[in-house]
Amino acid sequence: MRVRPSDGAWWPSDGSRAAEVIAARVRGAPPGEVPGRLCEAVLGLLPVSGASASLRSAGVPVRLCATGDRASYLAEIQATLGDGPCVSAAESGAPVLARDLTAGADAGRWPVYAQQATAAGVRAVYALPLGNDSACLGTLDLYRDSPGGLTGPQLATARLVAGAMTVALMALPRGEGAWLDELAGDHDEVYRAVGMIMARLGVGADEALARLRADAFARGRSAYEAARDITTHRHRFDPDD
Repeated sequence: MRVRPSDGAWWPSDGSRAAEVIAARVRGAPPGEVPGRLCEAVLGLLPVSGASASLRSAGVPVRLCATGDRASYLAEIQATLGDGPCVSAAESGAPVLARDLTAGADAGRWPVYAQQATAAGVRAVYALPLGNDSACLGTLDLYRDSPGGLTGPQLATARLVAGAMTVALMALPRGEGAWLDELAGDHDEVYRAVGMIMARLGVGADEALARLRADAFARGRSAYEAARDITTHRHRFDPDD
């Protein structure tokens, strides 16, 4: 059975059909392409307009994939702010379903992120943790242009995609030249920038990261771009900043 939403798109409502779509999408794909293919697959399975996935870290999340520029931007905004539904999902290890970023509790819970997301045309965000009961690896983040929630079957499908992505992440090769090592480059640059801010200002790691994030947001840069500005000496913090 398929269900037709108000925007005229179609998606499968039963788990077996969703599993078939997911399997077809990732069949024969190199390990590094699987997260991106799953993000693309979810657009045909759920009433969402974009998706991204990020790995959790002690500092700034590492974006794995996104379905387009807007989804990439929304992932980077949360990484820069250190706040948003996806950050909350990673911290709690449970799904966070922000049904309306324009009003009510969702808008008040993450006010700056909500303003940035709605300015980009997104009204609802659904964030699902990747991992298991003992560890959260990151999040699968789904974006919708109109307010609203997910039905029970739709949430089950979202969990199915998140489970497939978790399996894919666990199977990714590690070691020199591996795909995840390439992603870690930007993350390492953030740590180098944080260390430079600590040395320059004489502050701890948490405050240095907070200052990096605030500076990035104020200058309209992502946390990674701001870190690169610092490590390449295009921008520096002064003690009076």
